[in-house]
Amino acid sequence: MVSRVHKNVAPRQGLPASPANIIFRLINPSLLMVPADRVIVALDVPTVDRAIALLDQVPQAAFWKVGLELFVSAGATILTELKMRQKRIFLDLKFHDIPNTVAGACHAAATYGVDLITLHGAAGKTALQAAQTAAIAGAASAGYAAPKLLAITLLTSLSQRDLAFDLKIPLELPEYVLHMAMLAQESGLAGVVCSPQEATQLRQVCGHDFVLVCPGVRPSWSTAQDQQRVMTPAAAIRAGATYLVIGRPITAAAQPADAFQRICDEIAGVP
Repeated sequence: MVSRVHKNVAPRQGLPASPANIIFRLINPSLLMVPADRVIVALDVPTVDRAIALLDQVPQAAFWKVGLELFVSAGATILTELKMRQKRIFLDLKFHDIPNTVAGACHAAATYGVDLITLHGAAGKTALQAAQTAAIAGAASAGYAAPKLLAITLLTSLSQRDLAFDLKIPLELPEYVLHMAMLAQESGLAGVVCSPQEATQLRQVCGHDFVLVCPGVRPSWSTAQDQQRVMTPAAAIRAGATYLVIGRPITAAAQPADAFQRICDEIAGVP
């Protein structure tokens, strides 16, 4: 690990600029990011016009999520717009199908030059491995770097009761999420999407390089709405989240840019 240290690595606020701390930051890549890099703003709106309005309202946001509703409505138009603005893209379409179909979808998605792509871990190891191989090939065919693939562990709208009674899965929720994360890691994926409530355990087991993208993040001044397993931004970062996915507390705010900055200020003080 010491060989990875570069003399031009600049220290950031929170840890002194000792060689040991520089090594620690290289081992833990998320500590090299500024707060604004770690907040993914969810474009959970039905039209491309509303999405563009939000991009204009929060110009300082560097990372945006495009989910099912907007992608089905706008198609690749919104991805093109985000690329033109030099924004990073979290394409959250949660693919879940047989291996050949999931692989084809990930190959196609990677040609857009997106940064993160999601698929359900429950699709199984064969599908996850096929998707990883296809995404690398798809990105290369379009001249882009390969995206990071993330497995969905368990939707944050689901509770322990839902897992047991509706899905009939005879595992405790944290155990099931850990199993899905380990499956994703064994399949070669870069990380998972998980509730921040499971982030500490996954960080301890899967290591610092494993990407943990956490929805279910709500500032104390916001409401949980339809998500069951939630946490504040500072608590989620402290628990081990790499990125926070936050939608309505920012996009439905009277002043979205101010709400975004308020969240960045909150996580800036987390060691």
